Amino acid sequence: MDSERNFYFLEMNTRLQVEHPITEMVTGVDLVKEQIKIAYGEPLSHRQKDIRRYGAAIECRIYAEDPDNHFFPSAGRITHLKTPAGPGIRDDSGIYEGWTVPIYYDPLLSKSVAWGRNRDEAIQRMRRALSEYQVGGIKTTIPFFQSVLCHEKFLSGDLSTDFIEMCYSQERSKQAATSSREVATIAAALFASKKRDRDPLTVPNAEAPWKLWGRLNAFRNK
Repeated sequence: MDSERNFYFLEMNTRLQVEHPITEMVTGVDLVKEQIKIAYGEPLSHRQKDIRRYGAAIECRIYAEDPDNHFFPSAGRITHLKTPAGPGIRDDSGIYEGWTVPIYYDPLLSKSVAWGRNRDEAIQRMRRALSEYQVGGIKTTIPFFQSVLCHEKFLSGDLSTDFIEMCYSQERSKQAATSSREVATIAAALFASKKRDRDPLTVPNAEAPWKLWGRLNAFRNK
């Protein structure tokens, strides 16, 4: 869509799309069932004018990929699996705990879908669903979606095709910088603690060095 709200199609596929659960959630129409009925020569169950949309839905494709390594595929055995549930949550998948993600096919694991009365509620439900989603043994795109769903540009709808490149990479850089500061802080605290253990006279805010020395000796004797 351009700045004047004109729509342009990038592609048109005459088949069921990966995003079809979104349509099903907001219309209540089972598209797969309708396809099967058409294949058997039966007519469509609905006319276009009968279709009504209710609320909003959002879908996250859970892939066996590493977002921190340019979304490189992450094949391997799923050692632990816990899928989300609850109001408005749908999880379409065929994986299970103990299954090995192969290297020969598309690494799509599942399609996690959240429905809400409006976009904000759908986002909140998806956040909760992703916080419950656990896949052990491999890398997945769950952390990536959690980051996107909290990004101010996504929340405001200020999106473009370079969103991931611009915003997600910046977000990861911020997290990496924060992580580095946290590691440095912890290292400094451990170093200071070790130093205090070696020399109790250097403990800050001490009432008196000789009191601390006496207390430490008492503890050692016990």
